[in-house]
Amino acid sequence: MIHPRKNPLLWFDLLLVGISYVIVLALKSFSRSYFSQKYLIGLGVFVIVWFTVTAISRKFRPADPPSDSVSLYIIIVNLIIFGIIAILMYGARSLAFSRFIIFGTIGLTTIFEIITYNIYNLISEPNGNGERVLKKKNNNPISAEAARTQAIQDTGIRGKSSSATHLKNDIIEECGEKAYEYISNRVDLLDPRNLVVSTTARFNIMYQPENYLRGIVNLRRINDMRYINKFFEAVNSKLPSGGKFMGCAETKEMRKERILRKYPPVLNWIYYFLDYVLKRIFPKFRITRRLYFILTRGENRVMTRAEILGRLYSCGFAIQEEGQVNGKYFFVVNKVKEPTYDNGATYSLIIRLPRIGKDGKIIRVYKMRTMHAYAEYLQDYIYKTQNLRTGGKFNNDFRISLAGKIIRTLWLDELPMLLNWFKREIKLVGVRPLSKQYFNLYSPEHQERRIRYKPGLVPPYYADLPKTIEEIQDSEKRFLDSWDRKPFRTNWVYFWKAFYNIVFKHARSR
Repeated sequence: MIHPRKNPLLWFDLLLVGISYVIVLALKSFSRSYFSQKYLIGLGVFVIVWFTVTAISRKFRPADPPSDSVSLYIIIVNLIIFGIIAILMYGARSLAFSRFIIFGTIGLTTIFEIITYNIYNLISEPNGNGERVLKKKNNNPISAEAARTQAIQDTGIRGKSSSATHLKNDIIEECGEKAYEYISNRVDLLDPRNLVVSTTARFNIMYQPENYLRGIVNLRRINDMRYINKFFEAVNSKLPSGGKFMGCAETKEMRKERILRKYPPVLNWIYYFLDYVLKRIFPKFRITRRLYFILTRGENRVMTRAEILGRLYSCGFAIQEEGQVNGKYFFVVNKVKEPTYDNGATYSLIIRLPRIGKDGKIIRVYKMRTMHAYAEYLQDYIYKTQNLRTGGKFNNDFRISLAGKIIRTLWLDELPMLLNWFKREIKLVGVRPLSKQYFNLYSPEHQERRIRYKPGLVPPYYADLPKTIEEIQDSEKRFLDSWDRKPFRTNWVYFWKAFYNIVFKHARSR
């Protein structure tokens, strides 16, 4: 529980309750009867419940980590207060409550609280003891060049450390002793060409010296970066080929574990559910995506391991090592190429993936998303680390989401490809449109032949059900040979074979 003297917002919150009560009272044709003894007793019970739940739940505590959505937590706590008051209203008939006034007060106070906290957050700063104090005004203006130099020094831990001991202490203070050991065993921290920073701003990377750095270590979670790919691209531009980049994040699984451990029982699952809706569902739909960025500013985002690695690969890095230390996911990558600068990646439910079409031209195939965001960039990584299983798919493919497995089982992921059929980019029956990486697994002879044909919505795979990559190629060769002789008959036979296997043998794209 937070002591009122340690958090001025707790007392100010009661003032907000009083203001909201008076405003709602005015909206409901003001009457002196609401100041009678029976109503004042009910109001007193309401204030006690409000104060107690607010103090116990630590509603206005400093966020941990700092970018946690306090606004969402305020809403959750006030919903609990709403539930308690509702029970008292219908369980304790002796207490006089006006539903309009009490529930209106809760709603209006919630709005005031969110506004007040965000204003307070802007004019205060953490003091290192888990508390916030008002920011001190700086009356000494500095030049733009000095400001830039100061920004780099403030975020560069090496810039603040005059010795190896100071550097070690600074890193331990930032992310813990175990994390320091993990980092120091993988990066030579004494090498001045290895930059150690704790920043979310790519500005502090872009203004580092050209052609100097060998490696960059960033101690801040990438979850709190507004433009993650731009940051990675800045890192890429400052490193030579083979240069090392080390960073950290919080994965979706780690976030869930932290939330359930951090908050009291029941409240933790309510928080996690609402957090999942806001942070995982809202970004997937255009109608709610803008609201998501308004509420979160893109900070403290939920990221899967697949998305983290996919972003790194899209920005020209290759993974060397992964690890979990002190509740953080650490990655070590090397620069292997220039960034792709692909603006096509999206969180949307319906995505457009590049596939090889007729004459080798790239077409954008519509699919329902079954993999985590940016997972499409991990084809090479998955192929090198996993084995192909029956049907030419990858074993233990962590890129596929839980919802994606269900969608694939119901054969819904292929339905958006009907749009490509209507656009005449594919035909009804034909070889599957393949990604470049998967296409490269085929023999050169078969590659040359299959691009002479328009790909199809229903591939021969569903008719023959091959188990290996070689069997898949043989199946496609038989289909193409048959189609060359009798196109209409081949399409008819293969379509109904595929239909039978999908409906009665439950053949699926897995």
